[in-house]
Amino acid sequence: MSRSAQIHRTTGETDVRLTLALDGSGDGARATGVGFLDHMLDLLARHGRLDLEVAASGDLQTGAHHTVEDVGICLGQALDEALGERAGIYRYGSATIPMDEARAACALDVSGRAFLAWDAALPAGAIGNFDHELAEEFFRAVAGNARLTLHLTVEAGTNVHHMIEALFKAFARALRAAVAIDPTETGVPSTKGTLTA
Repeated sequence: MSRSAQIHRTTGETDVRLTLALDGSGDGARATGVGFLDHMLDLLARHGRLDLEVAASGDLQTGAHHTVEDVGICLGQALDEALGERAGIYRYGSATIPMDEARAACALDVSGRAFLAWDAALPAGAIGNFDHELAEEFFRAVAGNARLTLHLTVEAGTNVHHMIEALFKAFARALRAAVAIDPTETGVPSTKGTLTA
């Protein structure tokens, strides 16, 4: 069974094409016009073992907000589609990742219920054309559209680049664990019998 999806989202603000395969190796190119986001998507693909192709164009003259959020929406939709009925997966994943002086943690449930708990006091500022606050917007869009329960915490750090990078790596590793196939699971890992409603 191929656990993959293709998403194309067009609005008056952005045009995003995204292809995702859950059982990958980190292949694909990421080109959004937001250099730091491309870097974070590279990390996500590599540490999540996802094949991820992203091509986005947007109204960057007004800032990167629409592009970052819409890429997050598309990634969430692709995860939701690729997971299908969510049968046979581990469902839960967690990771704590150090990045030099920074440390971030992620706990994730492929629950069918969208929720983001964000505990990351990032100072105001930007890395290139990526405003620090866009990290939360990206993960909120992913969680909402993939229907994940997602808890993200920055536990330590002074360098914002390192803090955000640790968040993305923790999410990647937790996601990788949660969507992996559990050879002992014969159905959907829920007493309800469904993770899609």
